[in-house]
Amino acid sequence: MTDTPTARDLVAQYIRAVPDFPQPGILFRDITPLLAEPTAFAQALDWLTEQCEGADAVVGIESRGFILGAPIAQRLNRPFIPIRKAGKLPANTIARSYELEYGSATIEMHDDALNAGARVALVDDLLATGGTAEASVQLILQAGAEISSVVFLIELSALNGREQLTPYEIVSMLVY
Repeated sequence: MTDTPTARDLVAQYIRAVPDFPQPGILFRDITPLLAEPTAFAQALDWLTEQCEGADAVVGIESRGFILGAPIAQRLNRPFIPIRKAGKLPANTIARSYELEYGSATIEMHDDALNAGARVALVDDLLATGGTAEASVQLILQAGAEISSVVFLIELSALNGREQLTPYEIVSMLVY
């Protein structure tokens, strides 16, 4: 009898670690090999979709959150809502600024994207320090919606990003 790999094992094989990108000392987790392998990518989407069940909408954070969030929303037959960098959305927006390790950033969402009381699954590829995800949570709450889950493909546990997202349910497929 052969031991078949779990979805996590399969997906993990296609996450490339790139040292010193985008700057020295950073070990970047690259998902592009995963995107190029249809079977493993489907396994990742299956797992992530399960974590989002029960949500009224799926929100993805620019840009890799779009790659994951849009097909999840389609599989669940729910709307997909993008959170983008400032100045990228064409209609009226709400915005949230936050601090990064190396500066600050602002993200936006259309002000009419979510219905009040909607249960939202927030999706992104990576949880690092949690700043972008926490700002995204605040945008969703500002729109009058609720957080049902915060879902990541990868979590870098040493950076303690999970602490920024208390008290929300946070799930990550792969934890490094």
